[in-house]
Amino acid sequence: MAQNEVTKDLFGRMLRDLRISVTDRCNFRCPYCMPAEIFGERYNFLNREELLSFEEIARLVRIFVTLGTTKIRITGGEPLVRADLEQLIGLLSGIEGIEDLTLTTNGYLLKEKARSLKEAGLERITVSLDSLDDDIFGRMNGRGFGVKRVLDSIDEAIHVGLTPVKVNTVVQKGINDGSVIDLLKYFKERQVIVRFIEFMDVGNINGWELGEVVSSKELVEKINMEMPIEPIDKNYSGEVADRYRYLDGIGEIGFISSVTEPFCSDCTRARLSTDGKLFTCLFANEGKDLRDHLRSFADDSELKEIIRNTWGARNDRYSEIRSSLTRPVPGKVEMYQIGG
Repeated sequence: MAQNEVTKDLFGRMLRDLRISVTDRCNFRCPYCMPAEIFGERYNFLNREELLSFEEIARLVRIFVTLGTTKIRITGGEPLVRADLEQLIGLLSGIEGIEDLTLTTNGYLLKEKARSLKEAGLERITVSLDSLDDDIFGRMNGRGFGVKRVLDSIDEAIHVGLTPVKVNTVVQKGINDGSVIDLLKYFKERQVIVRFIEFMDVGNINGWELGEVVSSKELVEKINMEMPIEPIDKNYSGEVADRYRYLDGIGEIGFISSVTEPFCSDCTRARLSTDGKLFTCLFANEGKDLRDHLRSFADDSELKEIIRNTWGARNDRYSEIRSSLTRPVPGKVEMYQIGG
């Protein structure tokens, strides 16, 4: 088998990670992603024929792998609302060259799916969970759902071996910043890695304001007073989270600081939207349409050249630019379309 290429953008960043949104639908209505007042019963989501099929996704992934991609993450919307997702996992798990196959979910449907996903070849899982407090969680998921079902799903994921399980928590000042210690104490006992994410201005509809951001530095100081921690090295160059471990030697946590400490210079992530557009940045305002080329009978070499050229022309560094402006820039793709 021919050696895969190392594809780089204008800043020398490799095309190592691909995040694939398999649906634009979600069973939650989190205000910072898919607020209920906009995404109500009359909202027109994509029709089935507009979505990439599992076979189309697998074909594109094979091409991405030849360009140096080794890490695949399935996202949404909420990926587990896509029917028969295990079939896609099975297709992807059989592709030589993928070193990490994982999925991000809100966890509400995970308990019933965890074993079949593991058996299909999924390696590990990340669950988005913003609080253990039912009232806070209900407000932040926009549906009033309680947290128990998500916690049961996390336990099941651990049981079937979708580990290490990670929990992603978006922290907003005055909303859930007072409950982070309880979250950490609960998951430390279960060896689940919690990662705190600064509230970001993804998309155009989440009402982002800089004043609602709780910086990672603030959180580190707050946590360290009650649960002493120290920084440790990242697992690999380009890892988005700054890693810390507890001084008692049991467990670790992470901090994703794209607002106060942008990591654009190390970003190796491309995103494939539900309708087959390639985005080279979470904050991009347009993507390269791959679906039309797929369905116009382009061969693999043509698709490979399109992807290579799109990544090769990449000069994105939105978070660095935004940091100098301290305000969001309009016109960005919405998070539910590309999975965050």
